[in-house]
Amino acid sequence: MSALICALIALTMAAPALAHGDDVHTSGLSWTFDPWIVLPIAVISLLYVSGRIKISRRARRPGQMRWQDLFLCGGLLTLAGALISPLHWLGEHLFTFHMIEHEIVMAFSAPLVVLARPVGLLLWGMPKRARRGVGTAMRAPFIRLSWDWCTGATSSTVIHGVAIWGWHLPLLFDAAVSNTVIHRLQHLSFFATAVLFWWAVLWKSDRGTAAWHLFVTMLHTSILGALMALAPHVLYIVQTQTAFAWGLTPLEDQQLAGMIMWVPAGTVYAMAAVTTLALWIRGSSERGTQNA
Repeated sequence: MSALICALIALTMAAPALAHGDDVHTSGLSWTFDPWIVLPIAVISLLYVSGRIKISRRARRPGQMRWQDLFLCGGLLTLAGALISPLHWLGEHLFTFHMIEHEIVMAFSAPLVVLARPVGLLLWGMPKRARRGVGTAMRAPFIRLSWDWCTGATSSTVIHGVAIWGWHLPLLFDAAVSNTVIHRLQHLSFFATAVLFWWAVLWKSDRGTAAWHLFVTMLHTSILGALMALAPHVLYIVQTQTAFAWGLTPLEDQQLAGMIMWVPAGTVYAMAAVTTLALWIRGSSERGTQNA
């Protein structure tokens, strides 16, 4: 296990140099300007900034950078870093980097966006007619009931878990690597279901319940990572087919990817669970003191 971690560190440091060697790397480390990714990020950024300016003008005070703004900025920057920067190109050639990309989207970008709670400012950034139309649609009973169900603690954990395990079935994962449309759908599924999960954990659940669902998510994703890391043979044929050109065997590439999901990503969920649990215990103690 320690050898795998050392190999990952060496591979990460060597990536820029490797990008100029074999035929696989002749195009070099390139950015991915997919309009289906770039445009949504750009539109959300513009709407948010426009909404912030409008709110500041109505309040008759200059706009100030707030925690909400920093969270959204961090969420969008990490999302762009995962899906637009050379990390995405590397992920198309090595399973290890592909796993890093996915974990950034689910464990960093999604919670940061959720912490920002940007919906209100995004609505204010729209033209008046569009804002009213979207606002009316959001208040429709079907939409509200669907949102409430999807952001329930149990339902969101199950939805997110099904997305993670389903897309990591070798057949579906290799299909995503081979087909751009399926790849986009995979990324959308990971991010959207992660938003539902983190919204339930951060805003809708009491801290004890949130800690439990974070722990469950840490547990099942760690099991999935361990299954990939400890598998005796290659499961993802297409995803690992260029591993030799990067100095790894396909099985080593798969093992490193599994380790990423198992240890670093599991640690993120574990830290979130422990923090939430500590806040829940402290809150319970304070309430007990007040009632004494």
